[in-house]
This record gives sequence, structure tokens and C-alpha cells, in this order.
Amino acid sequence: MKRLTVDRFEGDKVVLICENGDVAVLERTALPKKLKEGDVLDFEAGSCYLNAEETARRRRKIQEMMASLLEEQ
Repeated sequence: MKRLTVDRFEGDKVVLICENGDVAVLERTALPKKLKEGDVLDFEAGSCYLNAEETARRRRKIQEMMASLLEEQ
């Protein structure tokens, strides 16, 4: 299984970052609808799935880090 994160959208393309830092660019139509930047996608056996649990975990971690930084000021 490969896990990629949506980095950004460029027109009809989606730029994805692999866990090892590689970059992939795919057609937006080849991926699940309603994708947002930061969403985590799992690719397995020729299929692509939005990993909502991992996406939520990463967003919580980022929010916690941001809150911690703001508290330190």
C-alpha cells in the first residue's frame, strides 16, 4: 500500500506527496471527489481510498502544534 498526501491543486491536476518525499501528479478525475489539501490517500491493488482517520489524526496533530506555539509567545 502506498500512502500519499494531497499537497495542492493545479487546475485539473492534483499534486501528491509520497511518504518518502517523492512527488506524483495525477488527474483530478482519477481521484475521489471532494478532496482537500492535506487529505491522506491510500493506494492499494489499483484502487485509491481517502483515509479519513489518518487525515483527521494529522490535522489534530497540526492543531496541537499550532496551539503549543501560540502558547509559548
